[in-house]
Amino acid sequence: MNIRSLETFYWIAKLGSFRAAGQKLYASQPTISARVSGLEDELGVALFDRSGRNAVLTAQGRQLLVYAEKILQLHSELLEKVANPEAIQGTIRLGVAETVAYTWLPNLIERINETYPAINLEMDIDISVNLADKLTRRELDIAFLMGEVHHEGFVTEPFWRYSLIWVASPTLSLPPEPLSLAALAKLPIITYPRMSEPHANIRSLIYPVNHSLQMHASSSLSTIIRMTRDGIGVSALPREIITHELETGKLREFTVDATLPDLVFNVAYLTAPGAHVARAVAALTLDLVKS
Repeated sequence: MNIRSLETFYWIAKLGSFRAAGQKLYASQPTISARVSGLEDELGVALFDRSGRNAVLTAQGRQLLVYAEKILQLHSELLEKVANPEAIQGTIRLGVAETVAYTWLPNLIERINETYPAINLEMDIDISVNLADKLTRRELDIAFLMGEVHHEGFVTEPFWRYSLIWVASPTLSLPPEPLSLAALAKLPIITYPRMSEPHANIRSLIYPVNHSLQMHASSSLSTIIRMTRDGIGVSALPREIITHELETGKLREFTVDATLPDLVFNVAYLTAPGAHVARAVAALTLDLVKS
């Protein structure tokens, strides 16, 4: 009996299928089946009822799951406390909101490479709503996103916050500053996608003074920046992602007679037994923010 076999058994039990466990562990279907068969041969019992489409635990399988969770948790603690960082290895599926990808991601990747050289990264850049969904479906191990993940087996911790500034193309004629909400409401606004926090915050701020507010939404930050540079409308963005445009005069900041809430990003990650690699990367991330 080895850790890998127990880990395979654990994820089949949690995800409900051999295929899903194979995707999670980056192992082929024959490999997954062989690990379970070896475990069953060693214990002399059937761990799954294979009569249906899903992998359903037998009574003995349910008993083993209790011990497997304890063993995997102890194994994770051992690696975190005792092992050399170079011994911590595996593939981490990292979900990143584009705002974080524009700012923190390069530094984070560099720090991970320095601290855990045996860790491989797979990155998925997406909007926060989708990242949260992928995380709870176990398609991601860690996600940097707006909002919290309220789901058993996951931890959400504050990561970073970005203040928003209003910007426009120098070619776009604007009323005298600071713009009133009524004046701002007459301008086309380019913003984050519908259902996102920035979109909802802007809409709730301006909609009361103009029910026919024109908002162009995009899930691509580069598209939002480009449309704003082209004078199609104005936008509220974190200063950190448009530093070059401000310095070169391609965008200019203007003031509005109201404030928008900061964009608050969290790091959410899986805390299941065997998820020591995800926890190590999450801890490294939080240390990087504090430094």
